[in-house]
Amino acid sequence: MAKYIITGGKRLEGTVRVTGAKNSILPILAATLLTTKEVVINDCPGLVDIEKVLGILRAVGCKVKQEGSTLIIDPSTITTCIIPDKYVKEIRSSIIFLGAMIARTGKARVTYPGGCEIGQRPINLHLSGLKKLGTDINDSHGYIECEGSNLIGADIHLDYPSVGATENIILAATAAHGYTIIRNAAKEPEISDLQAFINAIGGRVSGAGTSTIVVEGRRPMYGTEYTIIPDRIVAGTYLTAGVITGGEVLVENVILDHIQPIIAKLRESGAIIKASGTSIHIKGRERPLPIYHTTTLPYPGFPTDMQAQLMSLLSVSSGTSVLVETIFENRFKHVPELIRMGANIRIDGKTAVIQGVERLKGARVSSWDLRGGAALVLAGLRAEGQTVVENIHHIDRGYECLQSSLKKLGADIDRVEDQQ
Repeated sequence: MAKYIITGGKRLEGTVRVTGAKNSILPILAATLLTTKEVVINDCPGLVDIEKVLGILRAVGCKVKQEGSTLIIDPSTITTCIIPDKYVKEIRSSIIFLGAMIARTGKARVTYPGGCEIGQRPINLHLSGLKKLGTDINDSHGYIECEGSNLIGADIHLDYPSVGATENIILAATAAHGYTIIRNAAKEPEISDLQAFINAIGGRVSGAGTSTIVVEGRRPMYGTEYTIIPDRIVAGTYLTAGVITGGEVLVENVILDHIQPIIAKLRESGAIIKASGTSIHIKGRERPLPIYHTTTLPYPGFPTDMQAQLMSLLSVSSGTSVLVETIFENRFKHVPELIRMGANIRIDGKTAVIQGVERLKGARVSSWDLRGGAALVLAGLRAEGQTVVENIHHIDRGYECLQSSLKKLGADIDRVEDQQ
């Protein structure tokens, strides 16, 4: 196990570049199974989750080469439709291989996925959508076995705009006869990125970014070279790091439209923000202002993946703020850790009431999930004295060399590998 040791009180200054989006690269890697030609993917971040997904690709027979941040994938040699248990139990996003593998081989077998324990994330919407395309599903003894050798396009209405279900249905629908319409689809930018990739290899998907997506199936697929969009949550985390330390940071490689909900909240906290092209300059106050009310919502609402980081910021604000978490019921696991550092936070169901304190104090805290871990790092940057953040393997799932990027901005942060 590794940990971060942070000495707080340093004002962050400088420039940091955002890597490719984790939540884009994972479904796009699954989508490489749709073709038998070589695919080159640029700006791929070095993340634990991505290593596990590459392990899945290798295990099913793909040839994978990595050259820096570029991946070269030859999916022509698929040898099995079984997704290995050891990866699936560690990374929830692996369920996305269900639709891709059915499209490629007409069948798939996968165990129930694991991942961060931030709440119930049932896959019934995934399975229901695949069934409507004509997939026979045997769900028993902890495994999902699918047979879909003759998929037919369908009109599918999602009860909830699930990102994963939208992606899985898109992937499977590329092999269906005729057209598939997905209504109440998720609108996240990562869906649009998946659409762009599929179209780049010869597919025909339209409507991503809206609530209605149309997929034309049975089109010939080719190879391509593709660059992943920037990670909007990493961008938001760096911007928040600048604000919580009262610093001045330039964040590069950003798509402004994708982070407008985050920018709006940081402006409410009193930050001065200027955007130019693909860069955002942010300057924080000595002490942030409180934000009266924030509710996490599906895109284009404020993202649940930024709730914890915003809470760290509000914990040192000059007043009372309210945060409502509507996406995941267990996404307040970072709260007891922030309270350990001196934060004044009260939880009532889905609502957190944060009374800002003048200062946080360094403490030994533990990361219980990816974004909560990032929030603790941000709190440590602001806190007086030394903060030790343990269990940072969660943070490694979504941030490439977080400590190196923060060090470049002037943070006093070190990564220490515990001796076994």
